[in-house]
Formats: sequence, structure tokens, C-alpha cells
Amino acid sequence: MNFFEAQDRARRASKWLVLAYALATLSIVAGVTAIVGFAVYSTSDPVYRSGTFLGVHSSILLLTALLTSLLIIGATFFKTAVLSSGGGKVATQMGGTLVSADTVDPLRRRLRNVVEEMAIASGVPVPDIYVLEEESGINAFAAGYAPTDAAVSVTRGTLELLDRDELQGVIAHEFSHILNGDMRLNIRLMGILFGILALGLIGRFVLRGTYHIGRSRDRGAIVVLVIGLGLTVLGAVGVFFARVIKAGVSRQREYLADASAVQFTRQNRGIAGALKKIGGYSESSLIKVADPEEVSHMLFGRGSRLFGMFATHPPLTDRIKALDPSFDESQYPHVDAMTMRQQLEDGDEDRLSSDLTSALAGGVAVAAESIIESVGQPAAEHVRYAQDLRSSIPDDLYDAAHSSESSYLLAVALLLDRSGDTLTRQMSLIEEQLGAQRAQLVRRYFDKLLTADARYRLPLLEVAFPALKLRPAPQLVYLTELAQRLIEVDGTIDLYEFCFYRVLTKSLNQAADPSGRHAPRRARRKAVRAAAASLLTIVAEQGDDDPSKREAAYRAGAELLGEWAQQEDIRPRAAVSVEILDGSLDTLLALNGKSRRKLVQAISVIAAHDDRLSIEERELIRATCATLDCPLPPLLFGEA
Repeated sequence: MNFFEAQDRARRASKWLVLAYALATLSIVAGVTAIVGFAVYSTSDPVYRSGTFLGVHSSILLLTALLTSLLIIGATFFKTAVLSSGGGKVATQMGGTLVSADTVDPLRRRLRNVVEEMAIASGVPVPDIYVLEEESGINAFAAGYAPTDAAVSVTRGTLELLDRDELQGVIAHEFSHILNGDMRLNIRLMGILFGILALGLIGRFVLRGTYHIGRSRDRGAIVVLVIGLGLTVLGAVGVFFARVIKAGVSRQREYLADASAVQFTRQNRGIAGALKKIGGYSESSLIKVADPEEVSHMLFGRGSRLFGMFATHPPLTDRIKALDPSFDESQYPHVDAMTMRQQLEDGDEDRLSSDLTSALAGGVAVAAESIIESVGQPAAEHVRYAQDLRSSIPDDLYDAAHSSESSYLLAVALLLDRSGDTLTRQMSLIEEQLGAQRAQLVRRYFDKLLTADARYRLPLLEVAFPALKLRPAPQLVYLTELAQRLIEVDGTIDLYEFCFYRVLTKSLNQAADPSGRHAPRRARRKAVRAAAASLLTIVAEQGDDDPSKREAAYRAGAELLGEWAQQEDIRPRAAVSVEILDGSLDTLLALNGKSRRKLVQAISVIAAHDDRLSIEERELIRATCATLDCPLPPLLFGEA
């Protein structure tokens, strides 16, 4: 299943989940209304038990239905809003501790390196990284609404009991959930379960409040008792079905994430080894401090002791056999926490390599179809490349990306004009806005970026993202405003600079206020076509200096979209502003998976029209795809 199919699958699952939630809510509301009606009927005077009962008591029944609906929906929205405040908030609520960028602990440094490598390989910003210090079981989860506000958390047991390959397998499993849109579905599942559970909680509260009734025959007290009992029963029934739905949605996704982890790392030893250690460890994958049932569907392992129809994960042995068919339950290894920790500290150093291929230095032949197939689907070669690239980033740039203060200046340096045509004016603006000392640091980072090649630019922005988010919100708003002024300083827009601006600003805005985001609205066909034509023409404008070749490149890409696109003329660069491009991309984000796939393929065809891609062209495609929420791994064509 490719990325676009996975995204559509997540959307379909969300729609079915909403439908199931609506049916469950209607059923519960009907049940509560019936209970209240029965209680009122049983305790009313016989004169009101005739055919006029509904007419006399209709207001009570309608009020009951309304209040019950508001309770369930309100509790669901409340819980979803709390969870939607960012993956880091979910991790913190579960007892997670943020792993600092400058950590000296070897196990935490290894964890950060693995997560950064997986992010670079996937083409997404590096998520926040947390450790659940109080949890000794082997487990992990990814939380958030989108990659820009994601957090990856692992238990202390995961750090201390898994070697690097096994840890990489677990992290690859969690990145599969990030890339395939599973995180948003997880949050909706938790919100729905809480909304239905709230009804049962109120029922139990009412029962406790009426405990003193004893043998009282007061009709009002009996009504309250009956209602409390009914709410408790209905809440329990609702939770039963909600957990069955949650388990059914979750189990199949775990098999897919396991398979994706093998694809990412091209070896099943890592993730299979982690699963085997869960089976041979006394603490297994259990979560003890946080509520395991609430978050079980988010976890790498099952987290709780629920089995059967309530189990959110397939049986452990079945998951292992899907990866290693020869495995038998008798082969579960004995895992001792103290011994494993000592072995990891003594002999499992963070292994790094440094064999970046020289094929990246120039253009290489490329097929546009191979680009589209890799969107959201990093493979083992991407992970290996990311590991090599991360370890080869110049130290001063790498350190700056991990510093809350310096990452701000590095982000500015990444936006500067590499051609040098507008650099003087840009630096004057920076000195005016940030001061001479900071401007000097920006220039130093820029000069270092010039001596390095373009392959470091987008990964550096991805690595710097967690440190940038630590800055105060007003400073981040100012950064986005400064970024726009820098790319507009000469009155024209370079698409490469704009894509960096778009990735930076969108990521920061979404991470700052994830709960305030809304799904893109479906636009009219005319608006979508105009937005697609604007994007394709500006991509073509960045190509060959020969107008006829740019025209031919555009027509080749437009052919994939239809006759309407071929009839559009390439607009002059000066006619495209930041606002036009921003609006076009916002419109295009509403496209479904099939249409977005065609659009990305058209962009790739235009950029690769001469059958060769330079490093700059590769990173341009990646940055453009990132603005469309289509994470593209590094393009490694022609490499061994």
C-alpha cells in the first residue's frame, strides 16, 4: 500500500468511525430517554399513564435526550481538544520526560540519533522525543495530529533492554503510524471512548449519591436510583462496543506497521527481536503508571492485559511469526534488565558510518514514477543514507540545529539566496532586524552551508524543528514575518526559498496551535485547477533558461492532469506572489490521495524533464512535496 492509499484508508476509517460513533450515541440517547421515561411513568399518578403520557411529559423526554447528547458529544470534544494540543502534551500526561538535544546519557543520545535518522529518511520534521521514566516494560507510541506536532515516546525499559537495531525497528514501526495518518485516528478513538465512558461515570456517581436511600420509598429518590443504574448499565454497554471498535481498527494497523518497519530497515531482526524480548521479559509491554486501556491502541505493545475481542494488538506470537515464520513460543529469550543495561553500555555504542556516495555530486538519470512511489515510503537505503548524512553534517551546523538560540539563526541562514544576487540586501535586512552580532552568526552559518552541498539544507531544517519550537511564540511569529520579507526582498520569488519558507511557517504554526487546525475545505473545481496550474508553472519557471524547454517541461507535466492544464500558459515569475502560492497550496491540500498523487507526479515530470536531477533539483522536489504534506525521502537514484 502506497502513501496516498494509506492516507485515503485513514480517511475512510475516520468516516466509518464517525458513523459508528453517531449510531452508538443515538442508541445510548434512546436508551437513556427510555429509562427516564420508564422511571417517570412508574412513579407518576395512574391518571397520567393513559395515552396522554407522552404529551404531558414530552418536555422531560426531549430535555433528557438533549442533555445526554450534549454530555456525550461535549465529553468527546473536550477529550479530543486536550489530546489535540500536540503530541508532546499526550506524552507528558503519560509521565513522559523530554529528551534534551544536549543529553549526555548514551542511551538517550542513541535514541535521539535513531529518531533523527528516521525523520531525515522519511522527509518529515524531527518529532519531540520523550522517555516514560517510570515504565519498565518494553513499549513506545507516537502521538499528535500530524508530523509537525508529533512526539515519539519510549519507555525506560525500551531504552535499557533493546539494542540499536531493535530500537530502530520500534522507531520505524512508530514512524509508519506517523506517515500513514494513524495518529489522528488514535486521538479520535480516545475522544470517542471518553465521551461514552463519561455517561457510565455519571451513572456510578449518581448511584453513590443515592446509596443513603436504603429502603426509602420516596418516589423521587427511586427515580434517581433507577436513572443512575440505567446510566451505569448503558455506559458499560457503550464502552463495551467502543472497545470492540477500537480493537478492530487497531489490530490490522499493527500488522501493517510491523511490515513497514521491515521495509524501512530491510531486516526483520530488529523489530522481531524487540517483540521476542517482550515475550521473554517479566514486565512484558505493560504500562503501569498511565491508564493502559485508554492508550492501548497507540502503543507498540498491548500495554494492558486485555485479550480476545478487546485486544488492540494481535497475539504477540502471531506478530513474530509474520516476521519470522520459524519462530516458536519456546524460543522466547530470558530478559534480565540489569544484565541488558550493562551489555548496552559496554558494547552497543551508537554505531555510525561515513560512506556517503559521491554520486550525489552531480545530476543522475531519474524516472518520475520512482519518485512518486517513494512518497511516504522510506526504504532501507534511505535509512542508511540518513544515518550517514546525520553523522557527516558539519559540527557547528549540527550543534546550531540543536540549540534553541542558534536554531533560530540557522533557520534564517537556510532561507538566504544561494545565488548571491540578493544576499547583500538580505543581510542588510537581517542586521537591521536582528542586530550586527546575530547577523554575523547568520552569515557564518550561511557561508558554511555554501561550502557544504544542498543535501544538508532540508535535513537541517527538519533536525532544528524541535529546538525552534522551544522559542517563545512571539519570536516564532516574528521569524515567519522576517522569512517572508527575506524571500520577497527583490520583488520576485525563488521557488526553493518559498518552499523552505512554507515548510518552516506551516510546521511552526501547526505545532504552536494544533487544536486550532481544521481540515482543508473542498474547493470548487475551477479554484483547484487554477491552484494546480499556478504550482506547475512556477515549478517549470525554475527549470531551464531556455523558454522553449521550460514550455516543453510544463506541457509534459500538465499532460498528466488533463487537457485543461495544457491550455494554461506559464505565468511570468513576477506574477506569482507568496500569497498566491500560499493560497494555491492551501487549496491543493484538500485533494484526495489519487489527485494528490497525480499532482506530485506532474511536478516530478517537470523537474526531471531532461532525465537528470541535480542535488538542487532533488531538494526542490522534496521541499515542494513537503509543502503538500507528501513527505518524500531523499532521492538516491543511481547510488549503490
